[in-house]
Amino acid sequence: MEMARAMDGGTQVRAKPAPKAARTWWKVHQWVGLKISLFMTFILFTGTLAVMSAEIDWLLQPSLRVAPSTVEGPVAWARIAENAIEYPGVAKASSIEAPTASAFAAKVTVEDAEGELFFLHAHPTTGEIQGTGPWVGARRVLRNMHRHLNLPVWIGVPIVTSLAFLLLVTLVSSFVVYKKWWRGFAKPLRTRDARTWWGDFHRLAGVWSLWFVALISLTSVWYFVESLGGDAPRQPSVELEGPTGTTLAPADLAAAFEAALAANPDLRVQGALLPTADDPLLQLHGDYEAVLVRPRSNAVWVDSRTAEVLLTTDGRDLGLHQRIGEMADPLHFGYFGGYWTKVPWFLFGLALTGLAVSGAAIYSLRIARERGSAVQLSRAFSGMWQGMGHWRWLSVGLLVVASVFLVFLFTGIP
Repeated sequence: MEMARAMDGGTQVRAKPAPKAARTWWKVHQWVGLKISLFMTFILFTGTLAVMSAEIDWLLQPSLRVAPSTVEGPVAWARIAENAIEYPGVAKASSIEAPTASAFAAKVTVEDAEGELFFLHAHPTTGEIQGTGPWVGARRVLRNMHRHLNLPVWIGVPIVTSLAFLLLVTLVSSFVVYKKWWRGFAKPLRTRDARTWWGDFHRLAGVWSLWFVALISLTSVWYFVESLGGDAPRQPSVELEGPTGTTLAPADLAAAFEAALAANPDLRVQGALLPTADDPLLQLHGDYEAVLVRPRSNAVWVDSRTAEVLLTTDGRDLGLHQRIGEMADPLHFGYFGGYWTKVPWFLFGLALTGLAVSGAAIYSLRIARERGSAVQLSRAFSGMWQGMGHWRWLSVGLLVVASVFLVFLFTGIP
């Protein structure tokens, strides 16, 4: 770096060159943010939409909607199960999912005689089947694309979650690159030119999203560890010897649900795994006293043939390793507090996606300025493609593969 000189009272003062470490951190921050910007943006955006995927399905599928004024009392689990089993074209009903919110129907996972899966939408109070929904809806598409690119899980999950380490690099390097970052919480966006606006947006979104970047990165690191065999020990379960070979009568099913609900009256049931001719167990999963655990951690297991409660589990009894595994999903997708957490997670997800986009825009506009080109918002991404270098082909290849396998998901081709 060339030395700058200034005169102050006849004394020459040499400006100190920028520390080599700071320049290195800046190059690292820029390289990570640019080279994988396309793939990172895709993963972040699909994950953001996945937070609200149930609501997207609600908009697209009218039978998922109910008038909140018609919902009274608890979910009629047994009645919903009975109506689903008797619904025309249903060969097997396997599970019921509680309504996402007061305007939602309950969802029953069923399959036809050919083994094709689809959903039934049932009124929570009356149990009436309001209509059907496709197995491949917005939630499945978005979560498959975000989680493993529609690839086999053992391949796709490590690829996607490896981005967590790069996110952590950008997080750490940002503290070095942006001096006195804590002053940026209230800085306004300047509109002098496109380069200034994108730079201010990048810093503003970044400083407000620091905690969110850390949270998403750490939970994704955990998913990476799980994908390589570091998952937590299995929770207690029940196994019965041999299939029953018979279908339960409605009275037996109702008695099994009654026994399960009575076993833990304070359990806020989120889902039920239904008994079948091959497996007579009824399982209820839900929320209880433990915080930040998946519903499966609080469960009641019942032998539907006798209505005998065989096992109850409490999320508070989990070991440390299990607790870490259980809290990853609630923290990553933000559903643990209902809309009080889902909405902020969605908004910060958009901000995180904006960080990936704005970082690439800043690079492109800086290159345009150095070349003497007009710095305009319309040209914000003109240099991003070239700046990505050979890494762009890796990103494009992964997105093409995800799109091709999405076609397989819709068509049912294995």
